[in-house]
Amino acid sequence: MNRYFEFLSLLLVLSTVQACGPDSSEKSEFSEDLLLVTAGGTITEIVHDLGFGDQIIATDITSTYPASMQNLPSIGYRNQIKAEGVLSLGADVILAEEGYLTTDVVEQLKASKITVHLFEKPGNVNETCGLIRELATYLAVESKGEVLVQEVQRDIEALEAFLENAIASPRMAFIMARGAETVFLAGEETSAEELFQMVGAENVSRGFKGFIPLTPEAMVTLNPDYLLLFESSMATLGGKQGLQEVRGISSTTAFQKDQILAMDGLYISGFGPRVGKAALELAKEIY
Repeated sequence: MNRYFEFLSLLLVLSTVQACGPDSSEKSEFSEDLLLVTAGGTITEIVHDLGFGDQIIATDITSTYPASMQNLPSIGYRNQIKAEGVLSLGADVILAEEGYLTTDVVEQLKASKITVHLFEKPGNVNETCGLIRELATYLAVESKGEVLVQEVQRDIEALEAFLENAIASPRMAFIMARGAETVFLAGEETSAEELFQMVGAENVSRGFKGFIPLTPEAMVTLNPDYLLLFESSMATLGGKQGLQEVRGISSTTAFQKDQILAMDGLYISGFGPRVGKAALELAKEIY
């Protein structure tokens, strides 16, 4: 009788180990002849870097890197994406950021027998490495995933080595604009704040989470040493001179000392494989 219970216990342990291990059924779904649609610039970049760029037949408008992805058909942007448009592409698998596609679209795609996998968008370097590994496991290229993770880690080491000689902590603010009349300020728990922390800068926008409309009084009070924008935001403002139309900015140290920085949006906020390079590039601008 004791041996019988020992045998049952062994079966229970083995089944638990299998449940906690990699999902082999997911890996077996994927093959090199499947056609992919990606939604979310970070996912597109990682899938491409893992060697599957040629299988991506369409992406969304945030998938701007590498540049070759911009030549593919676009499925649109977030809630503008329709299931009919995606289905017309003839894809086998959709790889998307969680929350990027509406629930209705996801359900329609699954009902049409298309495989849909959702992945959480990373918000820090650890999550970047986690997403790389998760995608590499699904694509059955774990070793390539580890190579990419090691590259990210080397970039972070290069950033840390550079920051060893940094003395002051620059005061920074990030704004996102769609013209001079629609400008938002980034606060806590944003990709901007995480990036500032990576480079040892102080986020002057404290006391609120996410983004809030920018007021002239707030910008004057915060008075950042450096102001960071997406290149796309800068373009909608008409360049650095156009920033003068945003009330309050011309009074800041950042504007008066010409310490206005514009960088590619996906590069600095996507927290993809180039996150360490983006942070190092920013660090070299402010120190």
